[in-house]
Formats: sequence, C-alpha cells, structure tokens
Amino acid sequence: MTTFKTIADYSDLSPAQFFEKIVPNQEPVVIRGFAKHWPLVSAAKKSPNDFVAYLNKFYTGQKAKMVVAPPSAKKRFFYNDEMTDVNYVSGEERVDLFLGRLIELIDRKIYPAISMQNSLTSTILPGLIDDNRSEYFNTIEPRLWIGNEGIVSTHYDGSDNVACVIAGHRRFTLFPPEQTSNLYPGSLNFTPAGAPTSLVDLNNPDFKQYPRFKQALSEAYRAELAPGDAIFIPMLWWHHVESLDKVNALMNYWWNGSSAPTAVSPSPIDSLNIALLAMRDLTPTQRKAWRCMFDHYLFNQDVDPREYIPKHQHQILGDLSEDYVRSVKDYFIAKLKQ
Repeated sequence: MTTFKTIADYSDLSPAQFFEKIVPNQEPVVIRGFAKHWPLVSAAKKSPNDFVAYLNKFYTGQKAKMVVAPPSAKKRFFYNDEMTDVNYVSGEERVDLFLGRLIELIDRKIYPAISMQNSLTSTILPGLIDDNRSEYFNTIEPRLWIGNEGIVSTHYDGSDNVACVIAGHRRFTLFPPEQTSNLYPGSLNFTPAGAPTSLVDLNNPDFKQYPRFKQALSEAYRAELAPGDAIFIPMLWWHHVESLDKVNALMNYWWNGSSAPTAVSPSPIDSLNIALLAMRDLTPTQRKAWRCMFDHYLFNQDVDPREYIPKHQHQILGDLSEDYVRSVKDYFIAKLKQ
C-alpha cells in the first residue's frame, strides 16, 4: 500500500501571506475554509438540489462545454484503448439541462461520467462571482467545473493554480516536476484535455509496463478536500484529481503563466515544442553542449549571466518593455512560419 506524503495544511492564511510566503516557494498547500463563507458552498452543503437551485438563479440560457464518458470508461476521462482518440464525447449543452441530468443520475447504479468543464462564470452564470468572491483574487475570473464521480488523469498546468472545492469531495494526488520522466508523459500534441497526461493509471498501475512509476509514487503527495477547501498547485506540478461524490463542483483560479489573462505567445509549452523541433537532429554530444547554454542563461540560478556585462548592453537579459518582448516574440514566430 502506498504511503503518500502530506501536503502542508493551513486554516487561517491571509492573501498577503499566501502571495508573499507560499507562492514563491512553489510548494503545494491546502487552505481549509478558503470559501466557507460563500453562499454557493452553503447551498452545496445543504443538498444537491439546493446547490443546483442556487446556480440556476444566475442562469441566462447560455450553453457550456460538456463531456460524457460511458460506464465502460470507469469514470476516467482518458484516451481510448488504441490511443487514436479519447474515450469520451464532448459538445455543448444548456447548463440547466446538464444540472438536471446530474440530479437525475444520482440514484442510478450504472451511469456515465459527465462533466461541465473550464467554463467562464461571467459567460454562463453572470452575477455568481459577485455573491461568491475570493479576497485572494479580486480581478481574476475563476473557471467552473461541475460533474459527478470522475477521474482526471495525472497532468500539469502551465500556470499556478488555486482550486477550490465548492460541492462534494475531491482527492488530489500531486507529483513534483522532478518526477516527470517517472510518470511516463503522453504526447505533447495529442492530449485528452489540452495538457500532456501521464499514461499510467494511478489507481491500477501496470508496473511491468511502467516500472519507474514506483519511484514517482514514493514522492507523491495526497490530500482530500471538502466544500470550501482549496489547494494551491504550483506551475508544472503533476496532479491527479478524483471527484468522489455524485455531485461535485470546483472553482479554480489561474493568474499567471500560460493561462494568465495577459499571456502572450509563444508560451513556455510552445517554447518546448520549438526547442524540440530545433534540436531533434543534434547528436547527444551537441545536445549536452546546448544544455550548458540553457543552464548558463536560464536555469542555473547560482550564476547571473548579466553580472559582468554593462547594464546598457543587457538587451534580452535585462529589464524589457512589453513592446520589446512582443517584437522579439513576433520575430521568432515569423521565422517559424517561413
């Protein structure tokens, strides 16, 4: 039986403490009671019907993205067996009809996994955030995720993430970025939900096919969240998420990185793809040499590559205006299109 590491747990954490002390460390934390004062959470704690009724107060008729996985998928949104497609279907549906279906499936013994994913609250439920605002994020609009029991396989985000459970319970299993190779990531460009995903089934791992996953498990963290609790998942930390109840919902905030409102192309994941294309034909010795270059200019934080260069010649290594950054990125994007 796997013994998971414990995530640091806070019950009284101010926004200042969070952004000044927690976020810079890039270690996950659980924030108990993050949204305990929200009317949305209070409604969810009463009953699934109260939760749905509260949401429908704000509904104006817009459709949202929905996904449905058949019972044979065993609640896991993933690839199909041949890895030629995904094991679920997606489309758009009225939110009120989706919520009604969610309630209808509660008493079923055999049922599909259904989920409304990554929805902007201002689009589908205008006014909801006015009643349920976080003091941590005054200007960032959260995303809404609602469904029944379901499993989102181990993946990472290109942004820091605060995910708040607002209905039901969710189990989070986290792996640090250093375990990437031991998680057997799938395709960068063909993914179940937009982010590269581990090919290992966390709940039924095949150690013969994926032997290094044992090492990843030895470094894994786990936490279970109730309504009102939140978890901080740092950028590039792999996370496996299980919705444990017939009615589950989550609100999350991405405020920097590739999911930031001000993010511009190319994103870090774009840059990874570009680097792979640029260096794929190099020999192992040449790649090792380029690794030294990347370490010097980017990754080795013990050495400042600017310290011996006059400040007026720091150029791309120095403080840059947004216009300059945009012009450099546009230049390289144009070169790629040639």
